[in-house]
Amino acid sequence: MTPRPEYPRPQFRREPWINLNGTWTCELDFGKSGIDRKLMLSRGFDREITVPFCPESRLSGVGHTDFIEMMWYHRIIEIPFGWSSRRVLLNFGAVDYECEAFVDGASVGRHWGGTSSFSFDITDSVTPGSAHHLVLMVRDDVRSGRQPGGKQSRNYASAGCHYTRTTGIWQTVWLEAVDPRGLRSVHIIPDLDSSRLIFIPRYRSVARNSRLEIEVKSGSTVVARVEARAVDGVPVSVEPASPRTWAPEDPHLYDVEFSVYDGETLVDKVRSYAGLRKIHIEGNRVYLNNSPFYQRLVLDQGYYPDGIWTAPSDEALRKDIELASAAGFNGARLHQKVFEERFHYWADRLGYLTWGESSSWGLDLSTAQAARNFLSEWREIVVRDRNHPSIIAWSPLNETWQHAGARQHGRVHIDAYDLTHSLDPTRPVNDASGYIHYLTDLYTVHNYTQDPEELRGALDPDREGGVFRNFPELDAPYAGQPYIIDEFGGIGWNPEYVPASSETDRSVSWGYGDSPRSFDEFYARLEGQLRAVLSAAHVCGFCYTQLTDVEQEQNGIYFYDRGAKFDMDRIRAIFRLERS
Repeated sequence: MTPRPEYPRPQFRREPWINLNGTWTCELDFGKSGIDRKLMLSRGFDREITVPFCPESRLSGVGHTDFIEMMWYHRIIEIPFGWSSRRVLLNFGAVDYECEAFVDGASVGRHWGGTSSFSFDITDSVTPGSAHHLVLMVRDDVRSGRQPGGKQSRNYASAGCHYTRTTGIWQTVWLEAVDPRGLRSVHIIPDLDSSRLIFIPRYRSVARNSRLEIEVKSGSTVVARVEARAVDGVPVSVEPASPRTWAPEDPHLYDVEFSVYDGETLVDKVRSYAGLRKIHIEGNRVYLNNSPFYQRLVLDQGYYPDGIWTAPSDEALRKDIELASAAGFNGARLHQKVFEERFHYWADRLGYLTWGESSSWGLDLSTAQAARNFLSEWREIVVRDRNHPSIIAWSPLNETWQHAGARQHGRVHIDAYDLTHSLDPTRPVNDASGYIHYLTDLYTVHNYTQDPEELRGALDPDREGGVFRNFPELDAPYAGQPYIIDEFGGIGWNPEYVPASSETDRSVSWGYGDSPRSFDEFYARLEGQLRAVLSAAHVCGFCYTQLTDVEQEQNGIYFYDRGAKFDMDRIRAIFRLERS
């Protein structure tokens, strides 16, 4: 059975396509000599690997957890004879970090960025009705400081809040056939106040007789249909009859079908969906569909015991959302990882709010190369995911440090903020989660004070210092933005391992502060912390660390295998406490 067989791009579904997941062969190139050895000409390597799982994972069948700075993949691809009049696209959900693809030894494309999706047009290198050798070279130097790595450990072993690395292919690979006059992408912008959806199409090429037809359905009922000339980048507005909003309590999605015609000939058909919703800021509050709402988020790292960054199944992605909702959260801050599009699909369907974030940890932003690598990848991330109604904020960076270049550091923050707004003006941007802020729509702080009364005192604004800031001497002054504690808690708890003191080996069971000595002590501390946060009038949302344990970091409200760690009814009651 093909692993991860579902279509990987739910908001841009096209037929025909071929899933390339399954058995490939590979070589771990520790000497980084593969180019000299002409491995791009390979007809198969000695070791098998199961794609789309990274070689560090158990599901890949390899399970090599030491550093892999270079590796190679091979498989045979067969191009259907019926694709002879179309462009053939080789699509990758994500490959960490740099890669180059070869077909029968000839290079067909290179990409930089470990978490963004990309495509190579391989039409000129393949023959419909024939088989070809596909080779992929991967470079991944997570210790360089010049590429985003997220929570991947820079040391041999996992420790603290750093975990097993991910190298190479870690999302679905597939082939797709598209007409030369077909769609390249469609940017969907919901306009709640005008009860319309705006579509901005981009085409692979445009002919004088080309036109675009858009059909919008609510369930099985067609609620709008429009036709327009196919003009690259020109918006098309659609007003659904009896408009219905997307909201957490009613996550209504419209099914959308895009059809491109050349004269009377249908040349492309793409299926998508859209949600009619609005997110904006007024004063120090965030509004959803023109009503203020309080964000009760959980930190989600998106790691899995058997797949590392890759969920073992589509059902596992949905289950994580259901587990978070059952625990009392209305959304998640997706932390130091760019989640695959199937996760966002389930968030859209289930009414689960999320913040999109990059895997920025590990970057030395004082270097120009690191800054370029980051901004280039972040652009691809925002463009890929901006159509999802469940995403309500962007957070390009997390807990950044100035290192040796404070001016360059600040410049990257401001560039990331401006770039994000230029690509998506409809959502607020949090330039850096926690610290250090330069230019931001949301003012976020991290506070892991474990004693509830001390936390309450820390969050109580004072006349001289104002609100709590992580680094008052470095942070931009607080200017009245929505103020959110987007990391707190992190209470370490493993009922089978209660350390005698904080000096106990924390590589075994890591969390913030001293571990509670009993379930009752855990519940009391958690409830005390929640009441401290909820009592702060200027706070308009929180994010609790975290949804699940991850390896040695055992401060989740679920175990790493997603088993229940606590009385979840009691946990839900705590996280749903009313504000005082």
